[in-house]
Amino acid sequence: MMGGLWLLFWAAFLAASLVPAQSEAVLVGLILRQTYPVWVLVLVAGIGNVLGSCVNWGLGRVAETQADQRWFPVSRANLARAQERYQRWGWISLLASWVPIIGDPITLASGVMREPLWRFFLVVSIAKFGRYIVLTATVLGAERFF
Repeated sequence: MMGGLWLLFWAAFLAASLVPAQSEAVLVGLILRQTYPVWVLVLVAGIGNVLGSCVNWGLGRVAETQADQRWFPVSRANLARAQERYQRWGWISLLASWVPIIGDPITLASGVMREPLWRFFLVVSIAKFGRYIVLTATVLGAERFF
């Protein structure tokens, strides 16, 4: 019974990290199966996604010293571009952390730029949970969700 929730958690976690993954498909599939309460699915997906973004923030904290290492997942050039964008918009750019392709570099750049963890966590949580709430409401129809 818990297997679906673990699958959702790890799909959401990986989707928020620098590893390509698709959590939305897993969430929609579980919503349509009606095995779990919808609020539990949104909670599990949101927690997994926020924690995956926290990994990016942590990588950002060590990025400047590790960017030249082969194992490090971001090149120095990509890191510089992400820093430049983050510097332009600041913490407000974390509201776009849910956006595919650009969201992961934003969360990484916030770590490089020493964004306080409390603010990072708060803003990213709003963005990530907001995305899953909108997706869930779209799948169910707003009247069934609220």
